[in-house]
Amino acid sequence: MIGTDIGKKVGIVGVGQTKYEEKKDQSIPEMVYAAVCKALDDAGLTINEIDNIVTASVDLWDGKTASNVLITEVVGAVMKTETRIAADGIAAAYHALMTILSGTFDVTLVVAHCKGSEGSHYSLTNWVFDPIYQQKLGLDYLSAAALQASWYMDKYGITEEQCAKVSVKNHRNALKNPYAQMPMNITVRDVLNSKILAHPIKHLDAAPVSDGACALILASDQRTKKISKLKGRDPAWIKGVGNNLDFHYLGDRDLTKCDGLILAARRTYQMAGIEKPLKDIDVAEVSEPFSYQELLWTEGLGFCKRGEGGRLIDEGVTEMGGELPVNPSGGMLAGNPYTVAGLTRLAEATLQVRGEAYGRQVFDARIALALGATGPCGQAQCVIIVGK
Repeated sequence: MIGTDIGKKVGIVGVGQTKYEEKKDQSIPEMVYAAVCKALDDAGLTINEIDNIVTASVDLWDGKTASNVLITEVVGAVMKTETRIAADGIAAAYHALMTILSGTFDVTLVVAHCKGSEGSHYSLTNWVFDPIYQQKLGLDYLSAAALQASWYMDKYGITEEQCAKVSVKNHRNALKNPYAQMPMNITVRDVLNSKILAHPIKHLDAAPVSDGACALILASDQRTKKISKLKGRDPAWIKGVGNNLDFHYLGDRDLTKCDGLILAARRTYQMAGIEKPLKDIDVAEVSEPFSYQELLWTEGLGFCKRGEGGRLIDEGVTEMGGELPVNPSGGMLAGNPYTVAGLTRLAEATLQVRGEAYGRQVFDARIALALGATGPCGQAQCVIIVGK
């Protein structure tokens, strides 16, 4: 387990999510408060028992400078240590893990929020790019993804039908997820006939505009055991972590290889003792704002060889009941906002290990992987493995 060499382990003892949807009648503090209350109740703790808070938010999405200030009270950060991570929520969990392994804190609350409906969904992501050269080209997450998808599909013969199968699978999985925004039965033909956003990406190949918040509570070895005993359930331990930030300029990397993810996964597997990912991992939750990315990320995670992501979906390997189910929750395609999506993947992985994912539960899931990917074409990747 992580930290074995220094005699420390860290567990996830509380999980809280809001329903993911466009919350036009709910403020950000109200949304965050709901997720925090659920996580505290799940752990059987009060806000006074939280030692430390790590929040994840992005000023551009919130339209506010220092966006964490808006939620200081509702996360219990008044007169307590709070760190704000301006990145995906899974990076906040990674940071929280480090604070506990360092011995500084025993119990840390991690919260991520975003209201995508309050801004222009893709226009905001234009600001991610270089302001002198690339912003003027109109690059954003969508147009950059279209470039990556075209290159990936052309290089390996990945078809639009295979990408569409990802969308069909994930929307269908979401029918069993009470938090999902877009649970529905659709067909490959429905996806292919949906509006083209940026070739080859179509409306049903892309994650919807979404609002929501997710909260997790991480605890040290002894606190995790104590809380789990009181709640009458097995602990969910963090067994391995790895992250990587790839080159900023799209032209500086081969977008079909996802080298950053390969490195992050390799570090995680080494720490967790994973030798054969497809065999050793029982379930995976991966962030995929676009359908083709699930195929590409499964390659980067070592579930198959390079260029074989399409084969996995064709053979049903990643379906519920397949050898390695991917996104039983429905993933981002079924509705999770940016910034929150990675932490949601970790929340869902934790529920799987605890056997509490209910309708979307993978039978006897003991090892679960969570991948948070953000930035243009998956520039930033963070992988966390949880298990019993």
